[in-house]
Parts: sequence; structure tokens; C-alpha cells
Amino acid sequence: MTLMLLDSASLWYRAYFGMPDTLLSPSGQPVNAIRGYLDMTARLIGIYKPNRLVACIEGDWRPSWRVDLFPDYKANRLDVEGEEEEPDTLGPQIPILLDLLEAFGIPLVGVDDYEADDVMASFAVREKGPIKIVTGDRDLFQLVDDARKVSVVYLAKGIANHDHVDLKWIAQKYDIPGERYALFAMIRGDASDGLPGIRGIGEKGAAIIAKQFTTLEDVVLAAKAQDERLTPNLRKKIIDSQAYAEIAPKLVHCALDVPLPKMDLAMPKRPDRLEEIYQYQKDYGLGASVDRLIAALGW
Repeated sequence: MTLMLLDSASLWYRAYFGMPDTLLSPSGQPVNAIRGYLDMTARLIGIYKPNRLVACIEGDWRPSWRVDLFPDYKANRLDVEGEEEEPDTLGPQIPILLDLLEAFGIPLVGVDDYEADDVMASFAVREKGPIKIVTGDRDLFQLVDDARKVSVVYLAKGIANHDHVDLKWIAQKYDIPGERYALFAMIRGDASDGLPGIRGIGEKGAAIIAKQFTTLEDVVLAAKAQDERLTPNLRKKIIDSQAYAEIAPKLVHCALDVPLPKMDLAMPKRPDRLEEIYQYQKDYGLGASVDRLIAALGW
């Protein structure tokens, strides 16, 4: 009973930049993100054959509780009006895509003041595996759990060359114990989210530390105690960033207590009539992309 969780924003950004902007509706509106999202979803269903499916969306891409902890969280992505920067021709496509997914009967879940990552994490710890988390965001590697059969379908290299991430993959990629990815990420930081990590310690230093410790609290205590597992240089950088280290676990870890709605996660059944879906297909020139998803769902 495989559950597939779609990191929807990650997919539609990837679709938008991966599909030609010459894909237009009859009225001339770009539909490349819509078509790419539908195509990717159809292919993923064909590859992994899930029994359950959820399209996860942002309730808030900068949750207030994370911003309260760290005001610079994702501040690098704000436009002059304080909103998230996004391409002009992407924004108008998203409401159409969400309406179309609803027409297909694909569950959409976003919860106020939580990111899609938090929604996926909460599903991942509450639902039975196997669980496939589909994303282009490595932050979600922290959710990988071989014992519970939670893995990440990582799309950084596209659908055709995507990686299926388990603990062994993480260990080989980063030279750390696979279950310590979150600790590694806290130390390394993430420029795309405006997170500095432990200043002056990059990926190599973060891996060295993650191989020897299990929590950031233990790392800070070891630095203060002049633990010889840490070089004097590393100890100094850790102590200098102690204030950040204290908030990093809550900031970086996905929330696991999101109040998820009660809903049927089963793959959508064919409706009695497909007219609404075919009308979207006609109105927006979605062509074979709609047909592929219909076929993938076995309708």
C-alpha cells in the first residue's frame, strides 16, 4: 500500500523551468508548469504504482514560528512587497493546476502556518509505509527511514535520471551515517533558505562532525569541553555560532505534529463523467498531458 507524497511547489517549479515557455493555452497563457506537473505525476505513478496519493502544498512558505525563531528565514526570497519571488508567468498557472488536481480527485493538503515539508513529514510518521516522498529538495532527506520504508524520490536530475534515496544513498553521497542527515544539514547550512549553519564550516567539516555526534546539543557541549574529537578550529566556530546552534534543531527539523485533515488518501477513482477534466484540457490546451494522467490512473 505505497503512499506517494508530492512536494507540489517543487514539482511545478521544476516543470516550469524544465518545459518550454512556448506551451500556451488557446488564449496565449503559458501552461508549461501545468503540463509538466501532470506529465511528471503520470510518470511517477507509472514507475512506483502507489495505492495512495497526496499533493502537498504550502500553507505558508515562511511559517510565523520559524520566522520568530530566525527572522532571516527565507528572507532572501522576498520581493519588494514582502511576497515570495516567483516568475511572472508561473503564478497564474498555479490556481488552474490546483483546480485541475481537484477535478481529478487527487487529495490536496496544505495547513495554515506550515510548509509542505511539514505536511509531508507528518504524513510520513503517521502513515504506514512504503512511503515515497517526491521532491527536488534535499531538506527532506531527514525523513528517510529504512525501517519504516520511507524514501525520497529525488528529482534534482529530472525524472529520467532521478535518485531513489534511502539511508545507504545518503551515506554514500555525504559520507555520514544516513540517519544523521538533519544534523549534517544544520551544521552545513542552506543558502537557498537563508540559513547560515555553523559559520565557517562547510560540507566537509559538517560530515566530519556528523560522523562522531548524534545531536547538535552534543556537538556544542563537546566544543565547550574541548573534546579532542573536534579540532580547535572547529570548536571555536561552533562556540561562536552557539546562538544559532540552539535554534537550529527546531528551525531545520520538519514539524511532525501538523494537524492533518482526516481524508481518504486512496488513488482517485474514475468519475462517472470526465467532462470537467476534458473542459480544462480544451480551455487551456493541455493536450496529451491530461490524457497521460488519465491513463496512469487506470481510467
